[in-house]
Amino acid sequence: MENLKVNFLGKEFKNPIIPASGTFGFGYEFSDLYDINILGSISIKGTTLEPRYGNKLPRIAECSAGLINAIGLQNPGVEKVVNEELVKLDEVYKDQIIANVGGHSTYEYVETVKKFNESDKVFAIELNISCPNVTGGGMAFGVDPDTAHELVKAVKAVSKKPVIVKLSPNVTDIVKMAKAVESAGADAISLINTLVGMRIGLKTGKPIIANIKGGYSGPGIFPVALRMIYEVRSATSLPIIGMGGVCNAYDVLEMMYAGASLVMVGAQNLIDPYACKKIIEDLPRVMKEYNIENLESIIRRS
Repeated sequence: MENLKVNFLGKEFKNPIIPASGTFGFGYEFSDLYDINILGSISIKGTTLEPRYGNKLPRIAECSAGLINAIGLQNPGVEKVVNEELVKLDEVYKDQIIANVGGHSTYEYVETVKKFNESDKVFAIELNISCPNVTGGGMAFGVDPDTAHELVKAVKAVSKKPVIVKLSPNVTDIVKMAKAVESAGADAISLINTLVGMRIGLKTGKPIIANIKGGYSGPGIFPVALRMIYEVRSATSLPIIGMGGVCNAYDVLEMMYAGASLVMVGAQNLIDPYACKKIIEDLPRVMKEYNIENLESIIRRS
């Protein structure tokens, strides 16, 4: 019988499939569709220190190979997430989850992580460093190695949970970014976040999204994600969570061969809310097709 279990940061996961942050709400919303306890874990909606109401509408534009979104980290704030959203999730999902954290300053990240320290439901923190650094001129934390290093260092100083840093692909050298967060003490890396894209409405001749540009995700970015995961695995020893355009069980195997221990499914959840369930159920068949008995055995380590 095919073994889907994988070890990541000292924790055994029943399978490597995790819905990516921003595509699965706080998790419990999907429990009416299927038993979400089949999931390896859940990366919950990006959370900030204070409530965020997101960007102006429209925020989403469809593409032939994915979609563009500019939601803007809409969330009720970490206090409510810990005291209400995670409580609701615990009623329907019994395993621990990954808390995705965003912010516009180092202070916001640090204080949000401190609050998540209080929750036993949280296994690890995923730092979304693609947020603009308002106190540093507005440039995203994740495009400058020194800025990213300092942020991770500050978060690691207060976090009681493992810290996973989510890397942006919108950089000249992804390896340089990976090494910067590794040297700051990151426990693991997740990649890739969305690429930057836009669409023009032909009736108006203007950008469809009110924010003009947004994050491009979906199957179109899969080869880019795969290449970056492979490069980062070759350059660092940190465990990796792979994501970016994953649509099926075959994609999962490719990600793991490239170096990912766990695999997040993002935009596909918005196209098909049963996507993660279907991938988990199909993995044994695809493993058998390629004579793989143990998923852990195919993870590229260097």
